[in-house]
Amino acid sequence: MLEIKLHDGPARQGKYQATETPNILQFTQESVVPDEPMPYDVPREMAEWSVKNTIENAQKGDVNQIAVLHGAKYQDLRLECASALEELGYRLFLVANPEELIRKPQDLLKIITSLRENMSPNSALFFPFVELNFIPLLVYLGVDFFGDSSADFYAEIGVMTTPHGNYNLQQYPIYDFTTEELKKYNRDSLDFVLREVRTHIQNGTLRNLVEERCCSSPEAMSALRILDRDYEDFVDSYTPLY
Repeated sequence: MLEIKLHDGPARQGKYQATETPNILQFTQESVVPDEPMPYDVPREMAEWSVKNTIENAQKGDVNQIAVLHGAKYQDLRLECASALEELGYRLFLVANPEELIRKPQDLLKIITSLRENMSPNSALFFPFVELNFIPLLVYLGVDFFGDSSADFYAEIGVMTTPHGNYNLQQYPIYDFTTEELKKYNRDSLDFVLREVRTHIQNGTLRNLVEERCCSSPEAMSALRILDRDYEDFVDSYTPLY
């Protein structure tokens, strides 16, 4: 269960077991409850089948493992999945289809804000794959954990990840890294971004960082503009009145 210590807008800083959040979550397939994977853009019947089987599998699982929030592009099915899994006792949730959500700002905001509004505040959300310049915004929305698989993936294809964007080292030979050296660099960049985010939460300045980083990503900037335009109540509900 996530113990929340501090809010900066919807963003939360706290502790999950011995880990300070927001943070990197090291996980293996064995630490995830068996689920029913499903692509993002599928007919509703297929998404319903995925949610049903995921919940049935979770009934036989260990509530200390990571449960997967399925439902494809359907907000109500994501909420149905989350509600059933929380009722079973799960408190750490992997958000399925993260890459597709990041490319679809409208869907990202609709799904993540509705999850955060309807789930227990002590339940933690986990994005296993993410771009570094998107992390401040996702934390601002209430995401708690991030995987390092994106760091390793980009290293394998020769791409260096930085807080402001990515560089293909064949086109931009900034460093002459081996694959293993590039993996370490990318993982260190991820660690830096999350340390930076935690420090901004402590200082009440995360929104400033969000605006700065969103400028380097068209998708993130679109999501921020939609958040400000359409989700004012969501943000205001976490803003103290003086």
